[in-house]
Amino acid sequence: MMLSKVFSLESGGMVMAGTPKKVAIVTAASRGIGAGCARELAAQGYAVSLMARSPSINDLAQALGGIATQGSMADPQDLQTLVNHTLNTWGRIDAVVNSFGDPPRPDLLSISDTLWLDQFDLLFLSVVRLMRLVTPTMQRQGGGVVVNISASDSREPSLGTPFSGTLRAAMEGFSKLYAKRYRSDRIRMICVAPFFVADSLAELDGWEVPTDLTWGRPATYAEFAKTVVFLISDDAQFISGTTLKVDEAYSAAL
Repeated sequence: MMLSKVFSLESGGMVMAGTPKKVAIVTAASRGIGAGCARELAAQGYAVSLMARSPSINDLAQALGGIATQGSMADPQDLQTLVNHTLNTWGRIDAVVNSFGDPPRPDLLSISDTLWLDQFDLLFLSVVRLMRLVTPTMQRQGGGVVVNISASDSREPSLGTPFSGTLRAAMEGFSKLYAKRYRSDRIRMICVAPFFVADSLAELDGWEVPTDLTWGRPATYAEFAKTVVFLISDDAQFISGTTLKVDEAYSAAL
């Protein structure tokens, strides 16, 4: 992103003239749910700081008037770079959307220790690490909101998606603890657990998609993003420490 005019912060960073009122970080934002959330947040007036491994993240950030960091959520240094880039550009962080790519779907006991640890880094430790980095800023600002993208099988483990039933369940437990710990700082954390989200059924090739979906199709990325942005908004200021299922009542668990 080209910055035509900057001025120095007391901390020594550089921030754009005309600092936006609200700034949101969105991870895994080059496509899918992350990209949908980035577009909706930008439409609602947020300045967006996007991260993904794909170089296409730069094009999306430019189209939305935001900034991009190419990197992986599983890499602590990339997360540090993301936060530094955001603060050096705009000086604040009001919201974070922790989105993730789809994890692999191997047979349960074929999962190696290395793969378990890789997915633990991605689906759990990435959230913990990013919160260590952004929480002090949100405390100084007087609040903030974090939305973690989970999955509807996080409470109903399925052999077809072993990492959701284990690691995303752990992420939801951490989210509850974080929300309790930082509620006095007016920092909220919520998980959103979708069923199927896609702009076309062709994207879900290989998945067992029910034939009786309520509207005959999955929720689109733009539709799902509206739920995420609502949870970030002040209209949802009493919602924290919980998981909202966006699953058309398919889950058996209450």
